[in-house]
Amino acid sequence: MAQPGGQNQQRRGKKGKRGAVDQEAVSANITKTMTAMRGAPTRGRPGRRFGAEMRAEAEEQRQAAAERERKTVRVNEFITVSELAQILGISATQIVGFAFKSLGLMVTINQRLDVDQIELIAGEFGFQAVKESDYAADVPDQGEEDREEDLRPRPPVVTIMGHVDHGKTSLLDYIRKANVVAGEAGGITQHNGAYHVEVAGKRLITFLDTPGHEAFTAMRARGAQVTDIVVIVIAADDQVMPQTIEAISHAKSAGVPIIIAINKVDLPTANIEKVKQDLLQHEVVLEDFGGTVLHSEISAKKGTGVAELLDQILLQADILELKANPNRRAVGSVVEAQLDQGKGPVATVLVQNGTLKVGDDYICGIHSGRVRAMLDERGKQVKQAGPAIPVQILGLTGVPMAGDQLLVVDDATAAREIAQRRERLDREAKSRRTTRGVVSLEDFMSQASAGQKRQLRLVIKADQGGPAEALADALQQLSNSEVQVEIIHRAVGAIAESDILLAKAAGAIIIGFHVRPDNNARNAAEREGVDIKLYRIIYEAVADVKAALEGMLRPEEREVVFGEAEVRETFKVARVGTIAGTIVRSGIINRKGRIRVIRDGIEIYDGAIASLRRFKDDVNEVKEGYECGIGIENFNDLKIGDVFECYRTEEVARTLDQASRA
Repeated sequence: MAQPGGQNQQRRGKKGKRGAVDQEAVSANITKTMTAMRGAPTRGRPGRRFGAEMRAEAEEQRQAAAERERKTVRVNEFITVSELAQILGISATQIVGFAFKSLGLMVTINQRLDVDQIELIAGEFGFQAVKESDYAADVPDQGEEDREEDLRPRPPVVTIMGHVDHGKTSLLDYIRKANVVAGEAGGITQHNGAYHVEVAGKRLITFLDTPGHEAFTAMRARGAQVTDIVVIVIAADDQVMPQTIEAISHAKSAGVPIIIAINKVDLPTANIEKVKQDLLQHEVVLEDFGGTVLHSEISAKKGTGVAELLDQILLQADILELKANPNRRAVGSVVEAQLDQGKGPVATVLVQNGTLKVGDDYICGIHSGRVRAMLDERGKQVKQAGPAIPVQILGLTGVPMAGDQLLVVDDATAAREIAQRRERLDREAKSRRTTRGVVSLEDFMSQASAGQKRQLRLVIKADQGGPAEALADALQQLSNSEVQVEIIHRAVGAIAESDILLAKAAGAIIIGFHVRPDNNARNAAEREGVDIKLYRIIYEAVADVKAALEGMLRPEEREVVFGEAEVRETFKVARVGTIAGTIVRSGIINRKGRIRVIRDGIEIYDGAIASLRRFKDDVNEVKEGYECGIGIENFNDLKIGDVFECYRTEEVARTLDQASRA
C-alpha cells in the first residue's frame, strides 16, 4: 500500500519541475521584448511581430488624427445659418430642420448663431466646431492677475441708446458743449462715438453714443457689452419704439443697469405718463411704480434735468464700485476705426484695464504694431490713458474692425507672428469664395427668371469699421429662402484696385459707404466691368440692394378672370368639331383668353379658345348679355348647362416682404 505522503511528494516534484521551465520562458520573453523596444535586432519571430504591431498602432493613430482634423471646422461666433451650412458642406435646410426638431429653435438662413448652437449643430452632422475668432488662446500668457490691493476706482462707461431722432446725440451735445450732429449725413448718427467728460466734483464719465437706426443692431449690442451703465433716451412726444425695445434687450442680456431719460419734456405734445406705462410692457419698472430703474425727465435742447441725470449716473457708479488696475499692461476694445487721409489708420480704443502708453507694443485683431501717438476726442495729444478712458491711437499697421480687442504685449516678435497667423486664416476664409462672372446691380434687378443668379455677392468698403459692420448686417437681413446676400469682404478704407479684382473673381458688386475709388480702382472697374455703388446714407444702400433682390425673385403667377358664359345649345360641325352656343352671363369672353369648362361645379377641362363667332363673323371678344359660338381646342365633350370661365394668367413682380411671408 503506497503512502499518501509519497504521492504528494511526487506531485510536488512534478509541479516544481514545470515551475522552473515556466520561469525560464518568462525570462526569455522579457529579454526579447526589451530588446525590441530598444530597437535592437531580434532573431525570433515574436520580436518582429511586436515591431509590426507597434507600426500598425502608430499608423492607426496617425489616421485617427487625420480624421479628427478633417472633421474639425473652424468657425466665427455669430455666423449665419447659411455660412455654417457652407462650411459644413450641407444644405441650410438641414440645419433649419435639425434646429427646429432637436433644439426647438425657429431659425432662418440669415439668422446668426452663437457658439453653443454652432457646436450642437456641427456635432449632429459629425463635425467638431472650433471657435476661430477666439484669439485669447493664441496670445502668450503674460502671467498678470489683478490683486485686490492693486485695484483703484475708475470712471463709469455709459452707453447712450434709443430710437432714431429721440435725442441721444443732442443730449451728449449738451453735456459736451459741442455740436456732434452737424457732421453726420442726414442728421442721423452712423458711427460710434466715445467721449469722456468731467462733471461736478471733478469726476469723469465716459460716454458711448450709438446709432438708433435698425441697421445698427451690432453696434448697439457691442456698446452694451463694453459698458457699465446704459442710458436709454425716449422722446416724451413719441412712444417706446423698436430700437428702444432692442436697446432694453441688449442691456438686459449684458447684465448692466438701465437709466431711463425721458427727453423732450418741454414740448406741448409730451406725454410722460404714457412713456412710463409703455415701459411696463417691456418689464422696465421705474421707481415711481415701485421698481428699481432710475429715470430722469430732461430736455436735451434746453438742458432741463441733465444735471439730475448725471447725478443718477454717478450714484449708480458708486453702487457698482467700479475698479481696475492702472498699473498693468493695457487691455482695450476698439470702439471705432477708420483710415484718415492725413493720419493713416486710426482706431478709437476704450481702455478697459491697465494703462495704455505711447510706445507700447500691441496686438489688435489681425494687426500688430506700436503706439506712435495718442489723441483724446478733442484732438489733443496724450501720453497715456488709464481704465475707462477712450483715446485715438496712431501708428497702426492696418485698420482693425470695431469690436477687436487690443492687448499690450512684451514680445513684439511674437505679436507679429500671431497677427500674421490670424491674417492668414482670414485670407484663407476669403479664398473659399467661388469664381463668378462680372455682374452689375441693374443686371440683378432684371434677372427674374428661374435658375438665374439667386445670390447677390457684395464687397463693402466704408470709412469706419462700425458702419461697415452695420451695413453688412442690414443687407444680410434682406436674405430669405429664395434670394440671399453674401458679403464676401468688408473692410475700412478707399476702394482699391485689389477690391476690383476680388469683386471680378467672385462676381460681386462693390458698395462704398462714405468712400470713393482711387484712380487705379476706377480705371480697373471700367476695364473689368465691375459695378461700384457709392452711398452716404445707409437707407439708400439698403433700398437699392432690396430692389435688386426683388428683381431676382421669381414672379408670382396671378389669374385674371374676364367673364363667364353658359352653354345653351351644342352644334356638330364637320371637320371642326363641337361648337357651343352660349350666352355671356358676366364680363367678357376674349379670344386670346383661356377657357375653363365647369360641369356641376367641377372643372373638367382647361384649354385655349379655337374659335369665337357672333352669327357668321369671327370676333375678338363678346360682352355680357350677348350670344356667341365658342369652339375649344381638342375638346368636343360639351353639354347643355356647362359653364365656360374665360381667364388669363399674368406674372406679377413680388416684393421681399411677400417672399418672406410665403
